[in-house]
Amino acid sequence: METQKRFLCLVEDKSYPNEEKSPVLMYDRLLNLASSALAEKEFKQDSLNFWEEPYRHASVWKPCADRKSSKIIGKSEKSNGFILVSANGGLNQQRVAICNAVAVASLLNATLVLPKFLYSNVWKDPSQFGDIYQENYFINIMKDELEIVKELPPHLESLDMEAIGSLITDADIPKEAKPIEYVQKVLPLLLRNGVVHFLGFGNRLGFDPLPFKLQRLRCKCNFHALKFVPKIQRVGSLLVQRIRKYDAAKSRLDKQLLGNFMSNIPLKENHAEGGPSKYLALHLRFEVDMVAYSLCEFGGGENEQKELQAYRETHFPLLIERLKNVKPVSPTQRRKLGKCPLTPEEAALVLSGLGFKRGTYIYLAGSHIYGGQSRMHPFTNLYPNLVTKEDLLSPSELEPFRNFSSQLAALDFIACATADVFAMTDSGSQLSSLVSGFRTYYGGGRAPTLRPNKKRLAAILMESRTIEWKSFEERVKR
Repeated sequence: METQKRFLCLVEDKSYPNEEKSPVLMYDRLLNLASSALAEKEFKQDSLNFWEEPYRHASVWKPCADRKSSKIIGKSEKSNGFILVSANGGLNQQRVAICNAVAVASLLNATLVLPKFLYSNVWKDPSQFGDIYQENYFINIMKDELEIVKELPPHLESLDMEAIGSLITDADIPKEAKPIEYVQKVLPLLLRNGVVHFLGFGNRLGFDPLPFKLQRLRCKCNFHALKFVPKIQRVGSLLVQRIRKYDAAKSRLDKQLLGNFMSNIPLKENHAEGGPSKYLALHLRFEVDMVAYSLCEFGGGENEQKELQAYRETHFPLLIERLKNVKPVSPTQRRKLGKCPLTPEEAALVLSGLGFKRGTYIYLAGSHIYGGQSRMHPFTNLYPNLVTKEDLLSPSELEPFRNFSSQLAALDFIACATADVFAMTDSGSQLSSLVSGFRTYYGGGRAPTLRPNKKRLAAILMESRTIEWKSFEERVKR
């Protein structure tokens, strides 16, 4: 079956075979109960309230980071120098780095050079800022508060940043650093050399405490200034229209993310009730790197343990060294603490426990699921209406994005942000955090997001051999 083939294990290292395996089941009794419950509810009227935002006050929140106010201090006439940023990671890590760079440049009264993206052996994507975001739009939106240029002046381009002491790595700035760290450590270098270069810049600015001006700038960058390029907007609009199956009235999220590429239909103030346009987007974080790094076990027995250990030794040598010097925490204990990523099987049980019907239309972000079909089988058995961008877009439509993982991730970002409901399996994921932020900011209280409490869910699933389905539903919904 073609739908099943796409979920084969996609571990790229040749030492991990890509063969199809038997389904891995950890909760077969609960799966049978879920299947019966879904069959029973299939023809009943849908009374599910998870299609609606549970936090009622969200409906009065309005986008405000781009508003002009007499209290907001604009950019200074004289810059202290230039800030270069070479951001690591994938699409979402780089997006966070860009917005942090905007805040730091403002804090230090510096001119920001359009950020560069480092090539990663993990992501294997040579994309730069202008391949993903509209450069001139970004510069123009931020112009009243921050000077942004595309390149360093010629007299600074030839400088050896490391030799003059202006190269700043992630080892020099603590994670989630406070503004004072930049004032004390970076500003003197900037004033002395006229330029500093942040290399990596992964999560190097905290959130609390942070002055209102800097937080507002970071929000303005993320929610207003970073617009996807037309190439991504056009194919993103095709993807969303095909998920919805017909031209539904566009939302404010559609307008912000897709610009003028969505059909010219008036904005909708409320999500349509019923109909084939409703869909749930699921960000299922069960890729091999996350699974291996978690140090958890997932019911695959000795073969799984050996495979994941081999992956750790190849890809996470620092983790292996660190584990030699700490008291080990058992996989069972890690699961109790909520440290293990949810499997596709567990995600399906959560959705069925919440009351989503078997016919629910589900968009799966990514699809590089560890274990492939052997892991996805329990999910698709309960929820067969599962699609990915590869199902909905033709090979020719996807061709311009081949070998550009960040641009492909942008399509997933769009499909998740514009969904009627967005469900995540890991609240620590930056894609999930950014998507849920967009939905809160532009959703007008009509863009619900589901965040499972993994620690509480682990306690419920520990009783999988005895718990009754009604009790499971009640406890999952709390």
